[in-house]
Amino acid sequence: MSARPPKAKPIPDFPGLTVLADEVVWDGRFPLQRVRFRHRRFDGDEGGVLTWELVRRGGAVAILPWDPWTDRVALIEQFRLPALAAGMDPVMTECPAGLLEADEDPAEAARRELAEETGLVADRLMRIGRYILNQGNSDEVITLFLARTRLGEAGHVGTHGLQSEHEDIRLMVLDADEAIAMFDDNRIANATGALCLAQFARRRAGLLKEWRD
Repeated sequence: MSARPPKAKPIPDFPGLTVLADEVVWDGRFPLQRVRFRHRRFDGDEGGVLTWELVRRGGAVAILPWDPWTDRVALIEQFRLPALAAGMDPVMTECPAGLLEADEDPAEAARRELAEETGLVADRLMRIGRYILNQGNSDEVITLFLARTRLGEAGHVGTHGLQSEHEDIRLMVLDADEAIAMFDDNRIANATGALCLAQFARRRAGLLKEWRD
């Protein structure tokens, strides 16, 4: 029997949960796990047997780079095949983001991904949220950070990304008000970018003075 993929850990114990079968049916970049289980219903009765497929992506981080001295943020654009499959514009405006490496601290991952995808360096990080992105079929939990950094000229300021991963990432710098308006108008059409900007918008006024010192 082949070893179980490290990402496809057995389902943890939980009160009222009975796992009947737990198998890895695909061991690709992201393992696919099929689990048969029953769980106690809210009314206390024993539930029926359910079969769910679970994609094991693991932890991730996303970062919104902000220059509080000029009140501008950096966003990125890149091609996303799943967005095209969903009937959306595949060139998405996003925040820099990436998956955690094994046993990697989220803050360290945030600094690494920020450098890889934008060439920027953060001198300060603030955790602004932690969310599961698709609780219906994936275990991916993302930690969001606001990063203080110095930004260059406004507009498109070059392409970045790891050549080894064939990344093609375009960096753009824009006023914070414009970025928040893009969120308000649903021009940020991905959950990670929207969550970062929503959290930033509610913290921005209080941080403008604190982070300029």
